[in-house]
Amino acid sequence: MYQPKKYKKQDPQYLFEFIKQHPFASFILKGERLLATHIPVLAEGNAHSFRLYSHIANHNEQFSYLKDGVEALMIFQGANAYISSSWYKEKDISTWDYSAVHVNVKLKLQSRVELENSLENLVNNFEKSQESPLYYKDIPKQMLEDHLPLITGFWAEPVKVEGVAKLHQTYEKDDVEAVIGHLKKGDALSQKLSMDIREENNGSY
Repeated sequence: MYQPKKYKKQDPQYLFEFIKQHPFASFILKGERLLATHIPVLAEGNAHSFRLYSHIANHNEQFSYLKDGVEALMIFQGANAYISSSWYKEKDISTWDYSAVHVNVKLKLQSRVELENSLENLVNNFEKSQESPLYYKDIPKQMLEDHLPLITGFWAEPVKVEGVAKLHQTYEKDDVEAVIGHLKKGDALSQKLSMDIREENNGSY
């Protein structure tokens, strides 16, 4: 990961919370070529000791390379947007603000029981905020029996965790205020980025 010093994130709590807040990850491993899948990934443990877990479909090209001990990369990405230099007081270079966490991992295949527990956690995690949640235990048993043989679950033990947040640190207050103001007028992703920039700059703008 490219990490300019002023944007580098190293605090374990920040990295762990970022992963939990942005669970839809890019899962990358090397087969005969680099392969990527976009999947929900959950974490269990705490900021100083955690592991990740997910699953993929067996007809996915990655499945052939999904073995114990294989190294993979998971990329978790936050809100991002183009920043126009026309928003600044003085002429400058346009840029792109973003945040991301990369986790290099070693894979370990799950047993059938571990997969079912993982799926239950996954469904419950995202259903709990629904108006009328449909939890894993509520899914028809035969439907689950038909589906489970078609997917493979795995653990992902972190080997290296790196973070970056390029959120207009070190810019003049007026320019940061202008960037936040313009982003708030944009789409949902831009609006979320405006909140990230405000928080990164101590909420003072």
